[in-house]
Amino acid sequence: MNMQKPATRIQRKNRETIREAALDVFSQHGFRGATLDQIAQAAGLSKPNLLYYFPSKEAIHVELLSHLMTDWLEPLRAVDAGGDPVDELVDYVLRKLDMAREMPRESRLFANEIVQGAPRILDMITGELRELVDEKAALIRDWQAEDRLAKVDPYHLIFSIWATTQHYADFDIQVRGVLGSSEGDGHFDDARAFLTHMYRATLQPR
Repeated sequence: MNMQKPATRIQRKNRETIREAALDVFSQHGFRGATLDQIAQAAGLSKPNLLYYFPSKEAIHVELLSHLMTDWLEPLRAVDAGGDPVDELVDYVLRKLDMAREMPRESRLFANEIVQGAPRILDMITGELRELVDEKAALIRDWQAEDRLAKVDPYHLIFSIWATTQHYADFDIQVRGVLGSSEGDGHFDDARAFLTHMYRATLQPR
């Protein structure tokens, strides 16, 4: 039986260095604009050394997207059927906003992939993501049937949450340009207060 040797500490460190460098490069240039030379330079490694760990640019990109999808779905999975409906959904909004604040490169990586037609993660979107959204949409409808939540379309509610939170990462330059704030992230505190008010007002049953 052919047993693969576990990676050494140096190998694990180099793979992580490559992933971090690739995340920077892909989030700035997208998949098509990024090159292995750029990633190798950002990682401080030679291109042959990089290719020892990853056989292609696409292999790095797919690994990053796979890890990202796991992180991206976690806050939606955490919406609890046993909790207060408005609180659970507002908490989801705020967790997504926190991700935009703390993981802007990952958000832009995902956005770039979607803009290109999601060629590397379409099966995840039509499979795992769709199943999870269907599950949470059914939960929202149950809450609405119990008069615990306003009658809004569950799918478009979820889409709007993605749009109003990820916007702060994907369109960071636009947000900062309009607000005249080139440094710091205090505008996220203002966004947090606004989105909390907006979604509570929208979701509170009449």
